[in-house]
Amino acid sequence: MTFELAAIAAALGCSIAATGVKVTGWSIDSRTVQSGDLFFALKGPSHDGHQYVTQVLAAGAVGAVVEDKFASADARLLRVGDTLVALQKAASWAREQYQGTVIGVTGSAGKTSTKDVIAALLATAMPVGKTIGNFNNHVGLPLSILRMPMATQAAVLELGMNHAGEIRDLSAISRQKIAVVTNVGSAHIENFESIEGIAAAKREIVEGLPADGVAILNADDARVAKFADVAPRAVTFGLENPHADVCARNVRLTGDGVHFTVDGIDFASPLVGRHSVLNILAGLAVAREFGIETRSLQAAVRAIEPGKMRGEKLTHRGMLIWNDCYNSNPDAAKAMLDVLRDTPAQRKIAVLGEMLELGQQAEALHREVGVYAARCGVSILFGVRGAAQFLVHAARDAGVLNSAAYHFFETPEEAGDRLREIAREGDAILFKGSRGTQVERALQRFLS
Repeated sequence: MTFELAAIAAALGCSIAATGVKVTGWSIDSRTVQSGDLFFALKGPSHDGHQYVTQVLAAGAVGAVVEDKFASADARLLRVGDTLVALQKAASWAREQYQGTVIGVTGSAGKTSTKDVIAALLATAMPVGKTIGNFNNHVGLPLSILRMPMATQAAVLELGMNHAGEIRDLSAISRQKIAVVTNVGSAHIENFESIEGIAAAKREIVEGLPADGVAILNADDARVAKFADVAPRAVTFGLENPHADVCARNVRLTGDGVHFTVDGIDFASPLVGRHSVLNILAGLAVAREFGIETRSLQAAVRAIEPGKMRGEKLTHRGMLIWNDCYNSNPDAAKAMLDVLRDTPAQRKIAVLGEMLELGQQAEALHREVGVYAARCGVSILFGVRGAAQFLVHAARDAGVLNSAAYHFFETPEEAGDRLREIAREGDAILFKGSRGTQVERALQRFLS
């Protein structure tokens, strides 16, 4: 969005001498500042944006939002009490100026992929903006709003959370008219007493809807389906679910993608796994809210490609590789193990990194995924770092395949080196782990 700098200053309750100056971009990173940007000098645990104010102004920023005590007489500074609060306040004000429809997407897994699907389907009929990457927290969401082109008719925003109340706060800024909930799982459970607490936190996106809003809910997830009780209106989606408003039938899962029908209309997509079908169904449900005919979306669904490190399919020396390294939690790991299970291969190898933010349930949840991996017929299982050792132990103890091999490594590089020694033509290999585990380094080492 583009605004007069003076209008932003007024929205933030401060003054600036400059007149006729336009803000054409928004930044919190001094390394990527562009001419015309307004820079917010945020403070973090290991950095302070105030140290770079002179640098960003010299690089072409039209102004910088700084805290009152910052020592500089530069006329381009907007002085506030708290720069993070100012960023959120600016985004909330900008949201008031935006005339398009906002779609908010949340869930324990699949948020980013579902957001991308929704945006791709809506783009067949109108200009659409969306969260870039997974800018979905108290900093990323405001930036996503501020960077949204004003001309878009729909904005698809991702809302994430680590604690109760976060989605409520984000919803107060984004004010979505359509709320999409993909699922409720164990991600971030270290900050909650139970999975029911996670469900309550996810429900905040529905509770924040206006009276004319609609919730798009996964009918296959019992906890999510109950959110209809607090929604002004609810539309559900599901697989072979007679109670779902948008239902996929005749579902076929292959290594080349998914195939299914909705209302007798055939769909095919290069995305893989049952979870991908659910993501597409959510997109079809949102598209219906905009009056887009389901049949008209066959080509768009076929054209959707997986995001980077999100179910990417690679081949290397006669081996098939699933790169799903972007992040992980117990539900997402099981979903990709399903994909590995259904992939034709001589051997099935899983390189699974530690799943973070599971708190006191880390051991139990890693063991659960380990048993699931064994039941999926994994021939060779690599656990990478920390609590992944419990995953390996549980898979070995499950005893489903006596011929299976189980290994634990402290670093992804070690796993990649060992895999390079034992992998062979005809294998299918899955790489997956939490962002902090950096399992992609195992993949990089394996391919080198």
